Amino acid sequence: MFDFDHSLVRALPEFTVACQAAVPPSPRMVVWNAALAEALGLSCADEVQNARWLSGAEHVPGSQPVATAYAGHQFGHFNPQLGDGRALLLGEQIAPDGSRFDIQFKGSGPTPFSRSADGKSTLSAALREYLMSEAMAALDVPTTRSLAVVATGEGLWREVAHPGAVLTRVAASHLRVGTFEWAAAHHGRAAVERLTDYALGRHFPERMGARNRPLALLEAVCEAQAALVAKWMNVGFVHGVMNTDNVTISGETIDYGPCAFLDHFSQAQVFSSIDQNGRYAFGNQPVVCRWNLYRLASALIEAIVAVDEADNEAARLLLDSFAARYEGHWIAALRSKLGLSTSRDDDLTLGQELFARLEGQQADFTRLFRALSASLADGFGVVGAELTDPAALRPWWDDWQARLGREPDDPARVAKMDTANPLYVPRNHLTDAALVAAELGEMGPFEELLALVSAPFKQREGMDRYTRSAPVGTPAHVTYCGT
Repeated sequence: MFDFDHSLVRALPEFTVACQAAVPPSPRMVVWNAALAEALGLSCADEVQNARWLSGAEHVPGSQPVATAYAGHQFGHFNPQLGDGRALLLGEQIAPDGSRFDIQFKGSGPTPFSRSADGKSTLSAALREYLMSEAMAALDVPTTRSLAVVATGEGLWREVAHPGAVLTRVAASHLRVGTFEWAAAHHGRAAVERLTDYALGRHFPERMGARNRPLALLEAVCEAQAALVAKWMNVGFVHGVMNTDNVTISGETIDYGPCAFLDHFSQAQVFSSIDQNGRYAFGNQPVVCRWNLYRLASALIEAIVAVDEADNEAARLLLDSFAARYEGHWIAALRSKLGLSTSRDDDLTLGQELFARLEGQQADFTRLFRALSASLADGFGVVGAELTDPAALRPWWDDWQARLGREPDDPARVAKMDTANPLYVPRNHLTDAALVAAELGEMGPFEELLALVSAPFKQREGMDRYTRSAPVGTPAHVTYCGT
């Protein structure tokens, strides 16, 4: 079934600790991602056997389970020793096209990095990551994926009792900014240089010939993260816990704990129960991304200047250019959302003005953009209906109409906008309801929501309730880490 390689363990053995999953009492397959399995070149065993393999009940053939070490800045404070406290890397699956993907358990029991925790996951947390990651993939946002969720048959106490589960996660790799911080803190420049070469070879092989490979890696990760966060901002996604141990070198979204999609737009929107000061609020995400990249630069800097002392300044200039790099990605995606096929110097101002005028208007982020495309035929009223005070957006809408007037005629403009603006995202109240039902044994709501967000741009008859914000009076949405 699996075709594992173990290049990380061979190249960087000091970054891993061999560990076995806890054996669950009664594994049962809850969700299996057949399309992803096929893309990975996995031949399908029967459901019972898959459940035993992907829960820890039986050793996965060819796997060498390890917990990986990393450090991290958590809410701005450095913790030199974190690591996989509830995850095990089984190995690297080689897909039919030659691509390499980590296969990892989440929630499979304690590891040497668990710090007295049980290392397990609730069914709700596992299903949440499955739903969110598959929704993000369908939105064309770089992300880790979910192969399976297996219920373990045991109960876990998390303030109240929950059924336990193991998620099988697929990633381009699990190398993080925190991995480099751990290397620098514990092993110094030589380890950072070896890690740099491994990361470049795996994710950015075209840069292996660079004069200064650590500097080349920093630039590659800056580009990947700028593009990633720009996509988050254009779909209204709030990661919730952008610690450096949750920032991948590959540029994939990772760790769907306290995350959510915006309902009513606000730059200050926070969903995480632990983000009391709004450090990781929606509008702060580009700023925090740059801060995290400074931490990567700090871990790399000794290796960078060992090649050429003058490249210290090159690294500084690279980080200083992050805002412009991010804005370039952000406005390019926003042009598609606004039906613009050409580029003009004032487009950035147009985009920024849109969100400035939406502040405090209770506009549903996802619905608003579909209303904008509808307004090309039906007029401003369809957009104004989405705001508390329609007059607040009317001047911007007029400017947008004028900007569209400078575009080439395009009869397909509305259709193109509707392929850039989703109808269906994992709305918070619907996600919560589906997860509650799933823990009670009713998978119907989860499966229906998953089907919609897996094809988010295609309208389905009778599914209008999935396009609406939470009803008035619904308690504020709060998310928690899934430990």
